[in-house]
Amino acid sequence: MVLHPGAGGRRRGAAIGQLRHDPVQPGGHRGDRERVFHRSILRKRTDALLALCLDFTPDEREQLASLGHPTIVVGGPVKGLRSVGIDEKATAKEATNHLIGLGHTEIAHLGGEDEEGLNSNVPAGRLRGFEKAMRAAHLPVRPEWVIPGGFSLPEGRAAMNRLLDRPGPRPTAVFAGSDEMAMGAILAAGDHGLRVPDDLSVIGIDDHDFSECFGLTTMAQSPFEQGAVATRILLDELGGGEPRVGSVRSSAHLVVRTSTAPPR
Repeated sequence: MVLHPGAGGRRRGAAIGQLRHDPVQPGGHRGDRERVFHRSILRKRTDALLALCLDFTPDEREQLASLGHPTIVVGGPVKGLRSVGIDEKATAKEATNHLIGLGHTEIAHLGGEDEEGLNSNVPAGRLRGFEKAMRAAHLPVRPEWVIPGGFSLPEGRAAMNRLLDRPGPRPTAVFAGSDEMAMGAILAAGDHGLRVPDDLSVIGIDDHDFSECFGLTTMAQSPFEQGAVATRILLDELGGGEPRVGSVRSSAHLVVRTSTAPPR
């Protein structure tokens, strides 16, 4: 059983408390997260914890360790905890190498932090993968072309519009750290009368439900399968199985659509 924030009571079967990342609103989801953590989890109203795309403070990790019940994170590594997710750096490197392989040398990165509470290792790992691919190809990483897109379509669009508004040379390709930001970059290109991929190639990560509609080339992963794997690990342990010590590395693969092409 999965208990969402706000769900009350204990029912028959193993109870798995789930914390998930949501946009932080004053007195809203951030407060919900804290209530679930302190009232349900720390008071041992759950038997296990599955956290989605969340990081934990050192104090929270210490408190979780003191409880001794199974804990696992989906969507990025967390220090001291097991996780199920992709290799963020390797996936970003492959995405960037796709652009480099097409002949692009002027490549921007749309990434940055999300709202409070996101596992910061995700955007950081994707930035490192981008930088590693660029260095390996002996290409410059322009600081002014590494811009925060807020991991959302509107913020990604606004950030890309600001980049394209600047005088001087423009990138011929963009690696976005999420598909939503990549979609924003595609819309920003249209705002400036640019054609994708003729004038600007765009690639993302995730294979969002709307990615195919945008013709977006992306590194596809399966969060549903990751969640299922994490849940099976917890249920097996609650059933008396041998605890899994290490993390689980999920796969990601390149899906080529119409948003990337060689530069003109």
